Amino acid sequence: MIGTFVNMGTIIIGSLLGGLVKKVVSDRISTCLYNAMGLAAVGLGINAVVQNMPNSEYPVLFIFSLAFGGAIGTLLDLDGRVGRLTQRNKDSGEQDEQVINARDTRLGQGLVTGSLLFCVGTLSILGPVQSALYQDHTYLFTNATLDLVTAMVLASTYGVGMCLAAGILFLWQGGIYGLTLLCGGFIDEIMMTELSIVGGLLIFTSGLAILEIKDCKTLNLIPALFIPVIWCLLAPKLGF
Repeated sequence: MIGTFVNMGTIIIGSLLGGLVKKVVSDRISTCLYNAMGLAAVGLGINAVVQNMPNSEYPVLFIFSLAFGGAIGTLLDLDGRVGRLTQRNKDSGEQDEQVINARDTRLGQGLVTGSLLFCVGTLSILGPVQSALYQDHTYLFTNATLDLVTAMVLASTYGVGMCLAAGILFLWQGGIYGLTLLCGGFIDEIMMTELSIVGGLLIFTSGLAILEIKDCKTLNLIPALFIPVIWCLLAPKLGF
């Protein structure tokens, strides 16, 4: 778990540094950075889907994952719960309250985008596996370096609240680490491909929300990430 803790630390440090930058930039620059994050998320999402779709063993799995996972997330109201968690209850005027709500909405979008970028990637998924099986933290240290820069950029747009993404990363990588200790190297190339397709689409939808093109309630779609994992574990036993 050393690599995961280092990865968490770089996200926190990057978020703090980015938050300091945010305090000295103008609103025009902040808006420009906000739009840039949206475009970057859209581009990264499309790239992940285009790269992995030709290698998919189950071409319609991502459709089922999004539909079934989205239904689960909607029933659990994940988007609403996180929105209520990030909302601040302050006794201020109506105009100030609107500003606060807008800021909280942006932070929520930032956390979704950041968490997907930090968690859905080869290094962040295979890193805990390597760490658990071989005590090799190379992937996680490399991922930590990349996340330091990413966290700085995100926090310069959304603020130091991006530090919360470190906790999400811990749950994600810690879960993979624990499963690896229990089940061995359960993540194979097929699972990585299917997971990357769904993850890429979620990053893409997050970018659409940031650009205010379409709010797909990405948080409600998060359970879709677990469907490819479950399917790839069960498929061989079912003869698929």
